[in-house]
Amino acid sequence: MSTDKAAGAARGKSPVEVAVDWEALEDAFENNAPEVHSYLHLTTGEVLRVVDGIADPQMHSRIAADATYVRVEPVSSREQYRWMERFIQMLDPSDLRDELTLAIDGRGAFRRFKDVLMVNAPERERWFAFRSERLRVFMEAWLEAHALKAVPRPAPAAPAPEAPGAEPSVPPADQLGARRTRNAEWLRRQLRDIAATLGARDLDRLLTFAEFVKARRVARSYSQRHDAAGDEGAQNADEPPASAASETLAAQKTLPS
Repeated sequence: MSTDKAAGAARGKSPVEVAVDWEALEDAFENNAPEVHSYLHLTTGEVLRVVDGIADPQMHSRIAADATYVRVEPVSSREQYRWMERFIQMLDPSDLRDELTLAIDGRGAFRRFKDVLMVNAPERERWFAFRSERLRVFMEAWLEAHALKAVPRPAPAAPAPEAPGAEPSVPPADQLGARRTRNAEWLRRQLRDIAATLGARDLDRLLTFAEFVKARRVARSYSQRHDAAGDEGAQNADEPPASAASETLAAQKTLPS
C-alpha cells in the first residue's frame, strides 16, 4: 500500500497506538538514499530497512502485502537543504558561518557541510538538535496522517543473572585464533552492510568510535613494543657484550696449559 493511499484510508479511523522507536524512525526520515527503503512495524514500533542489492529482491512485495508495515517516506533532500540554510542563518557572523555558507554551494553540499561541522563539536551538536527538532515535526505529521499515535516503548527486560560459580567455557587457543581469522572478513562485510542502513548521526558516531579503537590499538602496540625493548635491555645488561665474550674466549685459548 502506497503512502498516499494509506494516509487516505487512515482518515476517519481511531488512532492506532504504536510504541515507536523514535531514533530509528528519525534515521529513516533523514536517510533519503534511493537504495534504502524503510518500513514501520505497527505492532513492535521497530523500523525495518531494506537495502537494494543486499536484501532479498522479493522482500518489497512481501512487505507490501503485510498490513502491519507502513512505508516511511523520507524528507526530501530539498527540504533538508533548507534546514542547513536556516541553521546557518541562526549563527552569529563568524568564520564558521562563512565556511558553512561556502560549503553548501553546489554539488556535495551535504557532505561538505558535515565536514566543516566535524571540527566544531559544540555547533555540530547544536545542528543535530536542530535537525532532530525538524525531523520530529515531520514524523508527528506523518503519524497523524496515518492515524497512528506514538506511545512510550516498554522498558527492556533485565538480563537473567548468571548462576553462581558458573564459568563460561573457553575454546582452545588454536581454535580461537582460527575462528577469529575466519570471521574477520565476514565481520567486515557485516559492518559494510550495517553502515549502508545507518543515518548520518549514527555514521558519525560509528566513525568516531572506530577512530578511537584504532588509536587505542596503535597505542597498545607501541606500549607492548616499548615494554619488550625494556625487558631485552635489562637482560642484556646482565650479560657481557658479544665482542667482549669473543675476546675472552680467544684469550683463554692462547694461555699455556
